Amino acid sequence: MKVLDVAVGVVFNRAGEVLIAQRPGHVHLGGLWEFPGGKVEADEGIDQALRRELLEEVGVDAAPSVPLICLRHDYPDRSVRLHVRTVHSFRGEARGLEGQPVRWVPLSELDRYPFPEANLAIIHALKLPSYYAIMNLGSGSERALEERLEALAISGIDLVRLRPLGCEAADYHRHAVRLVRLGERLNVRLLVSGEPSLLDQIGAAGLHLRSDQLTSFSSRPIPPDRWLAASCHDAGELQRAAALGADFAVLGPVQPTSSHPDAMPLGWPRFQALVEDVSLPVYALGGLDRCHLDWARHHGAHGVAAIRGFQ
Repeated sequence: MKVLDVAVGVVFNRAGEVLIAQRPGHVHLGGLWEFPGGKVEADEGIDQALRRELLEEVGVDAAPSVPLICLRHDYPDRSVRLHVRTVHSFRGEARGLEGQPVRWVPLSELDRYPFPEANLAIIHALKLPSYYAIMNLGSGSERALEERLEALAISGIDLVRLRPLGCEAADYHRHAVRLVRLGERLNVRLLVSGEPSLLDQIGAAGLHLRSDQLTSFSSRPIPPDRWLAASCHDAGELQRAAALGADFAVLGPVQPTSSHPDAMPLGWPRFQALVEDVSLPVYALGGLDRCHLDWARHHGAHGVAAIRGFQ
């Protein structure tokens, strides 16, 4: 099936609201709400196509946009690859130039509007930060772990996976409970690793599945109001994570790492090819830190995940 490339704009106004438009009732997916955009022509770049589409559809002249996520979605009758970009500066007043209703909506209210299935991953991406930190709980005392979390919060990190590497189950549970309570005070969301039952036991914001856990479940193993993440290394694991309803995945290693010197790195071209075929946000992992964010987004990543480099 031929894949249709589409440029999609998440346009923000000064109040932090997002522009959405309603599709006409007579077209494909009519009546649903969407982020404005349209087909990328053969002679256009993504940014060029988005600027043209925004002018034609909603009358705004956008400044250069920033990549948010690239994802593919297969409908029964067509496949689309959405190149989603954020726009924070524009000229003009938004209006439906094709007769379609348009609205400025706070991010917190997007869930109230029915969107095409392909747009749901965009909404998830908008709720996710650019950085995803990984803390190994097997290294350090209780106080050292608390200081590490506090340092991450000070540096602006608000999404953290608690990894049990080198940690006995009882110690992991004890550390995680303390850190989740601290995270609540610091406004940091913590995801635990292990079985779904740990969520209620520890009170974490979500669950991070190892790649070898992805075949253990036939459906999403936790409620939709908790974050579900997955570690992935290839196309098959990414597809299984998407099928389980994961909110995001971590894919790597992208570059060589000292922690896994024998692991074959994916490289950026392979990483980009893999993430373009899944419909969920993906963090790039492996030899990366803050300075790699723009490059990671250029290759389709939502953001960067790291064990070190965020403090």
